[in-house]
Parts: sequence; structure tokens; C-alpha cells
Amino acid sequence: DSLTHLFYYISFFALAHFFFSPSFCSQRVLEASIAENKASLKRTHPEVWSDSPNPYDRKRQDNCPVGLKNVGNTCWFSAVIQSLFNLLEFRRLVLNFNPPANAQDLPRNQKEHRNLPFMRELRYLFALLVGSKRKYVDPSRAVEILKDAFKSNDSQQQDVSEFTHKLLDWLEDAFQIKAEEERDGEKPKNPMVELFYGRFLAVGVLEGKKFENTEMFGQYPLQVNGFKDLHECLEAAMIEGEIESLHSENSAKSGQEHWFTELPPVLTFELSRFEFNQALGRPEKIHNKLEFPPILYLDRYMHKNRELTRIKRDEIKRLKEYLTVLQQRLERYLSYGSGPKRFPLVDVLQYALEFASSKPVCTSPVDDLGASAPSSGTLPAQTSPSTSPVQRSVIHKPFTQSRIPPDLPMHPAPRHITEEELSVLEGCLHRWRTEVENDTRDLQESISRIHRTIELMYFDKTMIQVPYRLHAVLVHEGQANAGHYWAYIYDHHQNRWMKYNDISVTKSTWEELERDSFGGYRNASAYCLMYINDKEQYLIEGMDTLPSDLRDYVKEDNKRFEKELEEWDAELAQKAQQEKLLSQIPRAPAPSPVMLTPNMQGIIMAIGKARNVYDRCGPEAGFFKAIKLEYTRLLKLAQEDPPPECDYRLRHAIVYFIQNQAPKKIIERTLLEQFGDHNLSFDESTKCVKYLYFMFVDEILYTLSYMQRWHQDYRNFRETTMFLMVGLEFFQKKSYMEALLYLIYAYQNNKELLSKGPYRGHDEELISHYRRECLLKLNEHAAALFESGDDQEVNNGLIIMNELIVPCLPLLLVDEMEEKDIVAVEDMRNRWCSYLGQEMEPNLQEKLTDFLPKLLDCSTEIKGFNDPPKLPSYSTHELCERYARIMLSLSRTPADGR
Repeated sequence: DSLTHLFYYISFFALAHFFFSPSFCSQRVLEASIAENKASLKRTHPEVWSDSPNPYDRKRQDNCPVGLKNVGNTCWFSAVIQSLFNLLEFRRLVLNFNPPANAQDLPRNQKEHRNLPFMRELRYLFALLVGSKRKYVDPSRAVEILKDAFKSNDSQQQDVSEFTHKLLDWLEDAFQIKAEEERDGEKPKNPMVELFYGRFLAVGVLEGKKFENTEMFGQYPLQVNGFKDLHECLEAAMIEGEIESLHSENSAKSGQEHWFTELPPVLTFELSRFEFNQALGRPEKIHNKLEFPPILYLDRYMHKNRELTRIKRDEIKRLKEYLTVLQQRLERYLSYGSGPKRFPLVDVLQYALEFASSKPVCTSPVDDLGASAPSSGTLPAQTSPSTSPVQRSVIHKPFTQSRIPPDLPMHPAPRHITEEELSVLEGCLHRWRTEVENDTRDLQESISRIHRTIELMYFDKTMIQVPYRLHAVLVHEGQANAGHYWAYIYDHHQNRWMKYNDISVTKSTWEELERDSFGGYRNASAYCLMYINDKEQYLIEGMDTLPSDLRDYVKEDNKRFEKELEEWDAELAQKAQQEKLLSQIPRAPAPSPVMLTPNMQGIIMAIGKARNVYDRCGPEAGFFKAIKLEYTRLLKLAQEDPPPECDYRLRHAIVYFIQNQAPKKIIERTLLEQFGDHNLSFDESTKCVKYLYFMFVDEILYTLSYMQRWHQDYRNFRETTMFLMVGLEFFQKKSYMEALLYLIYAYQNNKELLSKGPYRGHDEELISHYRRECLLKLNEHAAALFESGDDQEVNNGLIIMNELIVPCLPLLLVDEMEEKDIVAVEDMRNRWCSYLGQEMEPNLQEKLTDFLPKLLDCSTEIKGFNDPPKLPSYSTHELCERYARIMLSLSRTPADGR
């Protein structure tokens, strides 16, 4: 065995002749581009969802909402359609739509030729969404009709907005045709217009002339850039130009205000999150955070409240101006000084007070030192062993001497001050400090009061009469030229949010919606908000009753699906019967099985594919062909961007090495070791591998120590993966104490790996999130134990804090760029500081007083931890399986790090 290992260790140098040959240059080019491809990597989604062969995987569970299959970059279609479908009034209108009688045989115009077939397919699609037994349905036929309306199928926001506009236009046209057929002397009413369209009054001045225009609107566009919340966007959209000029009789300025005169039952806002970068010549997405409320009161924008709103706007403007003055005054107190460095004035006075009150350790003036010290040019006298140290000359080195001369003061202090002077100065400084503290507090309280007044300005009874409830949020994740779409839709009957992501429909929360929709987190943000009138219950109430033609359509589709289930069951039963018959046939005893890893299976496949080359050209050519095939397979895996649960780096070290641009000889040596695995010797087809061991024995292999460093990094990567995986498993079991230690080591090890390259480790934000969540939950648990007042519980809570929380705080504070960690630390500290000043037993007060300084210590010195927790022993297959399971569970349980 040792001779064999020696041979294949030193003989792999021969493979360099193959890898660096012209025939292999295409592979080298691909490998060389890995870094560039990975650097520009963005999240991608499959263009078409592939159906599971098992129909039970596609079966609807209970009465869960039905998803829509992605049939080729159609996630935008799914998001918009699901948002409209879940408006019950809209659903009823579509399901009960009957095409005009005179358009049944021959459409009269292009609108009828296009819109009526689309309405037919939309009715069928809605019917399936109501009554299908499938988990998701295929919208291909409706999508096909839409294709001619778009120049491209790219998933861009302008396409989605255009689609939404066209969809409503088509629906409006279809219902208009029907309304005109049924009108009886009266002007026909279009239900789409009644549902989605409103009116506003534009009042303004143009070059000194006043004007008033009434306009209709559907989707209301809002700019995002420069605003922090939806009301700020609306205020900016409703006022253009010099608003003051609108109220004056003689003015040459121009400006206008918009006032809603009639709001639609369904109010849709388009959030413009894209702008064109003139310098780069391309559109870019705006990732700024923009908040929006679950309930939006629109009273301030109504024409009937115009005068009251103007009064409030003027008052808010006046308050903001006063607020600016107060903030400027406060800044002078908080940043005092005339130089580049400024300090809080209260601290400056405190420092002055501390200096004045200090007592010098010695009273000898500094000048006295010069009399006894020799000049810098004095050389030391020659001394004999008997010469006293005191007699030696001392050379004073002002820039290198580290010791303080013995008679210098240990800290600065006033030298000449009388007790009377000190008393007067201390009194002044104390008084001034108190005055500054009072002034600062008064300014801060005034600023807080003004902020609160502005916040509550529109919350009096007269301004909360027009409530609109958030019904749906359409989210885009990605950049301006690519991305993915999904929708959060409120289930008004279950009072919960649901996430509609193509075929996946899952329960969600306001917190998840907020994270993905407000912006500022990753590249996801809302691009469309759909609000409904909260007083119009007909929009969301009612039962689903399908017309007879749609009931038959759904019934037929369900029969086809039931037939799929029956055929699957029959096929399984047949296979089971065959296996039973085969098991009864006596067989010769089989040799003991060899457990092949996925890596060895790949090698066996490569050798099998190269067998014809082996037969024709000999073992050397066959082996090189197998090597090339296996390397090509692994290179392809390294270039893919799989979901987090399918990490190819865990399956094969070479994928890890390629992604991290390891030297070629590292990859070559590792690949040879895979081909030289002794478990492969049982297969007759692997005998060509043996030929390699007797080739090029005089060649020199790559430096072993360098090789070992790369393999050690890979072992560290797998160990970090296991720390992360076990930590997340404990976290999901709510065993936060056990989870914390694993996640700490996962984070620290991962940080070290990432310092060597971006693809050496895992998503740092994911680990950081769960480490932070563990600490917050343990902190809350410890605080609850402390509040109980029971001695044993209190002690247990403080043990958790002292042994787990406090040692971990420096880990969160050491990186000042991790804002969420710093906020979490402040939240934990605030939780315990809130007990200060509360009435409690003396023993609790004493324990709190003893504990708080440890918690509030701002030191970022990392304390030592116990030895790493023991990790279980997993094979590559087991590790990949467990890792995939835990990562998939995270995708179902939204986390801040996903």
C-alpha cells in the first residue's frame, strides 16, 4: 500500500502534460473565468418549474390556496394575478363574465379578437384556482395570449407595470363590450372602472393664471427616492411647484395641488424604484428603505378636507422650521469647541472640574529636571566593574526613553491654586454643568414633543374617516435588468399574511413582509401596493360559486388529475409485486458490498464512458479520457449557482478548490487521489487506473505542505458547515443554549475562511442572524427569570447572562460595520437597564448592581471560550442530506439571514 501511494503521489505530474496541452485549453479558459462569473453572480430562478413525477407531490392539501406554475419568466404574471384573484369582488366579476352574444361567432374588431379569448382563459384559470385538486395550475394558455402585447419576455419592472396596465385595459374593454350590449338607454357602467379608477382635482397657477382640472386615474405613480415613508411620497405627488402661490391673487409663480375627489374601492400605488443612470447608460434600482402602513388614512388628500389640510400643512411647516432651530441649538451643546474635534459641553465642564479637583502626586517643577540631566550630546564615561551605577553618565533620549522621570507628576493637576480659588471654581463649574444639563434636557424634550405633535397632526377624529387596508404587496428582488417577483396578500378571513411565490403558497407574517418589502435589505423591495377601502366589505366577503360551465371545466380537470393518481398507485403496486416475485427466486450469495460515495460513483461513470478509448488506444489514453470527463463534470458543478440547500462544495473538495482558484496542481493531485481510491479496485473497469502507478516515477510532485494547507482549509470548511448545521438544528428545537456555542464557533471559523476568499465559507449574514437571535432569546429568558424574584430562578438567569451573554458581547461589538449586532447589544442592555429605579427587594438590587457593570462593559476584547463542542461523525452523503434538510426548513421559516 505504501508503495502504491508513493507511486500515485509522484506520478500525477504526468497529468500536467495533459491538462496543459492545447486539447485541454478550453477547460482552462472555463476554469480561469470562474472568479469573474462568481463575482458578478446574482440570484437566479429557474425559467420553468418542472413537475414532480409523483402526482401526490402536486396534490392540494385541504383548502390551501392554489399556486401558479412558472412557465418561463412569468413570476410577474403570478404575482399580479394572485393579487387580483384574492379580491373576491374582482373574482366574482371575472367568473361571472359572459361574452357578448354577437361576439360568439365572429369578433368585430381587434379588441374582441384579443380581449374576449383572454377573458375566457382568465375565467378558466380563476375557476381552477377556486376548485382544483392540484397544488398549482398551469397558466400557459392565458400567458400565450399576452405575448403579442410585449416586445420582450424579460422580467423587468417596466414590463410588469406595462402588463398590469394592459391587463386592466383589456378587462375594461371586455366589460365595456358587454355593458354596451346590455345598456337600456342609459350610459353603460363598466365594473372595472368602478373598481379600480378614481378622480382627482388639479388646482394650480400657471404663469399667474389659475386653473382647475378634473382627471381620472387608475394606478397612482409615486417616486421613492428621497422619501422615508408612503405619506411623504404622497405629499410630494400631491403638491408640485410653489404651493404658496396658489393662495395669492397676483403671482407669476407656477404650481399645483392634487386633491382626490373620488377614490376607487381598490387603490393601487406604483412605486418607482428604477432610475436611469446617465453616466453608466443603464437603468439602476433604488434600494432605499420606504415604509408603508397596514392601514392608510387618506383624509388629508381629499378635496373636502382641503382647507383643514392646508392649515395643518402650514402648521407642520412652522413646526419643522422651529425644530431645525432647536436642533441647531442642541448641536451646539452636544458638539462644543472651535477646532476639528468637538465634545459635549457637559463633558468639557466635567473634565475641567476633575482637573481643578486633582491633586498632584509631586510638587517639583518640570524645569528642575533640566538642571540634573546631562545634555543630549554627553557620552557615557568608561566604567569599571567596581564603578557605582550612580556615577554613570545618563544619556537622555526624549523620543525613545519609555520611563517617566521619577519626579514628574503622574497625572495633570493644577500646581498653584488656593483653597479659596478652588472652592469658587468648583462652585462655578458645578453650577454651569447643571445649567448645561438642564438646557440640553429641555431642548431634547422640546424636540421630542414637536416630533410627536407632527406625528399626531393627522390623527384627530376628522382625519381618520377614510381608511384603506393594505391588501397586497408585490415584491421585486434583483437589479433593474433581472430579478424575481412574488406577492404578499392578506387573508381577510384568517387575518394573516400569505406569501404567493409561483407554485409555493405559504403562511407569512408582517415582519417578513416588512423585511422584504420596505427595501434596504438585500435587493428586495415593493414595487406595487394595493389598498382596499376598509369600509367596503363586499370587496372581501362572499362565497365562491362557479357558473355551470366552469364547474364542468374544473370537474373534468380534477378527473384527469385523479386518473394520474390512480395510474401512479397502480404503477407502484406493480413494482411492489415484481419485487416480491424476484425476492422469492433463490440467488447465489453476493460479495460483500462496497459503499461508494457520490465522488466514486462519478469516477466509475467517467471510466465507463472512457471504456471505448481504453479498448482502442490503451490504458493511458483511456485514463486521460476518464480524467478529462470527471474534471469537466466537476467544473460544470463549480460554475452552477444552486440554491443554499444544495451546496456542491460539500459533495466534492475539487468544486471547493475550483471556486477558490486553487493552484492547478492541487486540483490535479486531489483528482488523482480520487481515482486511486482502493474501493475502486473491485471493479474490472478500473484496472486501467493501475497503469498510472508505473508511469513517470522520476517526476517530482507538488510541495506536500502546500497541498496539506488547502486540504486543511477544506476540512475547516466542512467542520464549519457542521457547526452551522448542528447549531441551526438546536435553534429550531428552541435549545438556544446548545445552539449558541455551535453558532459562535461556526461564525468565528467562517469569518476566518472568508478572510481568504469570498467562496471559502458560508453566508456570513445567515450565521450572524441566528447567532444574534440566540443571544436575544436567551437574554429575554434570563430577564424573565430575574423578574420572577425567586432566588433560584434569579441565580439561574444571572448565570445565563454571566456565562453565555456577557462573554459573547465583544463578538458582536468587535465589528462596527455590523449595525444589527450593535443594535441587538443595545436592546439587551436596555432590557436590564430598565430595571434601574424600579422598586425591588434589596438582595435583587444588590445582584443587579453587581451584574450591570459587566453587561455595560464596552470592551471589545474577546474572552476565551470553552473547547469547541463535540461534532458528530457524518459521511459526505449524510452531511449533504442533513444540510439540505436544515436549509430547506429555513426557506419555509423566514429568517433575517436568508
